[in-house]
Amino acid sequence: MTTASTTPATTADLPAETGAPRARTARAMPRPRGVAAVLLAAVPLAALVLVWHLLTAGQVVFWLRFDKIPGPGEVFDSLVAQLSSGAYYTDLLASLRRILTGFGLAAVAGIALGIAVGRSRAARTMLRPLIEVFRPIPAIALVPLAILLFPTGEQGIVFITFFAAFFPVAVSTIHAMQALPKVWEEAARTMGAGRLSVLTHVVLPGAMPGIFSGLSVSMGVAWICVISAEMISGQFGIGYYTWQSYGLLDYAGVMVGMISIGALGWSTAWLVERAGRRINRWLPRTAR
Repeated sequence: MTTASTTPATTADLPAETGAPRARTARAMPRPRGVAAVLLAAVPLAALVLVWHLLTAGQVVFWLRFDKIPGPGEVFDSLVAQLSSGAYYTDLLASLRRILTGFGLAAVAGIALGIAVGRSRAARTMLRPLIEVFRPIPAIALVPLAILLFPTGEQGIVFITFFAAFFPVAVSTIHAMQALPKVWEEAARTMGAGRLSVLTHVVLPGAMPGIFSGLSVSMGVAWICVISAEMISGQFGIGYYTWQSYGLLDYAGVMVGMISIGALGWSTAWLVERAGRRINRWLPRTAR
């Protein structure tokens, strides 16, 4: 008499449908691309413009006053007029030059100092207190000092931009250095790598994700301070243009300046993010 086998069924004995849902859940959701990505990005912007139009057209006054705010059509006409003006492009290029110079110097100095403090106990003992003393000082508070120190306003604005962008980069680099697993360095030294080789092939690549997080924050802080400095002591630049428009009661020009600042900030932040993706392409999430 033949008895039924009590051996549990293996994976191969199960129907194919049993494993199908698991495979589907493990698969990553596809990212929107092309036209779909553009539409998804345009939906909140279109909604914002629509709300802006409704509030200004109805001259709504409820906690906030929209009766004196220019509408989207008026701002668009002012933007078109500025796009045909050479002075507008001069202001844009001046702000870009200042932000790229100050941010570039801050990136180099902040990463170098962060590596030194993160890797050397002597440097950490000497320099970390100095960083923590100057870090809480708002960069915009240095405008009077910059006016006294530097012979031209251009140099003073670049200095303020550098000061604002330096500390996020330096502190993020220090934390990235300290967060690296020690086993990485020990494994490299076991295989015969020297200090310079460990730094360039293990420490820096491993710390780059944290460093670029600081660079991204630094870019936003730098834009805030460069625009504020241009409003206070500048003679040209997009911040100076925005403040001058307010002084002339050209509120549509003020909105054009704000939109221009947002577009410039988004563009430079995208460049930093793009560079970070290329350098950190070894990360699994970045590779996907």
